[in-house]
Amino acid sequence: SIESSNGGALLEVLQLAAEAPEDLAKLIRESPLAAIVDVPADPSFKARSHSSNQLPFVFAHGMGDSCFNPGMKRITKDTAAHVGVYGTCIPTGNNIITDTINGFLLTMDKSVDVFAEKIRADPKLAGGFNAVGFSQGNSLIRGYIQKYNDPPVNAVIHVHGTVSGVSGFPQCNPAKSIICRAVADACGDAAYNPLTQGLLFQVDYFRDPSKVSTNSYKKFSQLGEWNNEGETTNSTYATNFGKTNAFVMVKALGDTMVFPNEGEWWGHFKDGSKKEILTMNQTAWYTNDMFGLRTADEAGKIHFETTAGNHLQFTEEQLFGWVDKYIVA
Repeated sequence: SIESSNGGALLEVLQLAAEAPEDLAKLIRESPLAAIVDVPADPSFKARSHSSNQLPFVFAHGMGDSCFNPGMKRITKDTAAHVGVYGTCIPTGNNIITDTINGFLLTMDKSVDVFAEKIRADPKLAGGFNAVGFSQGNSLIRGYIQKYNDPPVNAVIHVHGTVSGVSGFPQCNPAKSIICRAVADACGDAAYNPLTQGLLFQVDYFRDPSKVSTNSYKKFSQLGEWNNEGETTNSTYATNFGKTNAFVMVKALGDTMVFPNEGEWWGHFKDGSKKEILTMNQTAWYTNDMFGLRTADEAGKIHFETTAGNHLQFTEEQLFGWVDKYIVA
């Protein structure tokens, strides 16, 4: 039970969700884990006339953010206008409160299923689309590509993404935030059991290098299952991964949110270590091509970009540059 796994903060959060969702959404937005897009508009921005030969754009937001927030609304609208196509941000809740809370309390797998359902319900996306993810929204897009990819993602721009998972939340002090306490509770010794993996989105992409060889990780980790590190192998993940033509991996060089930072480029800690960091092509999921990453790289589909600052510190001008370089060109 949650009580027996030192989950007082988790219980309090679940109670808030039931009794005072507006208060919980505010706590999530104000927590150190929040990754909210609020970039300055590009001063040289000019909308293009409608382009009939470009696919629409789908956006996925980070933890604590929402498709209904002004920052996500503007960047979706401006990027679509920059290319001259339809653009939409896909929420996992139907209003700002539920969309914010679901980025915390809806599991990673369930979030992907809701994301896919909403994509498939939009006739303007039926012919495929390009995707842009921010922070945790990249886990949504990765999951969609591996589990569905129909309609297909042509190209994805992963901005400061949690695609490889994280091994900790160093900026999140449990003493200062109930949200951080809840995450710390969930990511403790009981992180890899069906109860805990069914509670928080963040614990589902928590990858503890000291536990990846344990039976509990292999049996219950949602990220482990996506990586084909688990007890069974799903060959459709590689097939679906291969349907996407470009993966643009954008790393924030000063990132204090995604730990290790190399995870934004498909790297991670070496198994058993929280000091030695592996680059993408040193990881087992690359060398063993566990979900199609090496095949995609050998086909020239993986691209790397950087930004100078911290998590989600980028400009519209930079985003439009990546769009023009890898998608519109």
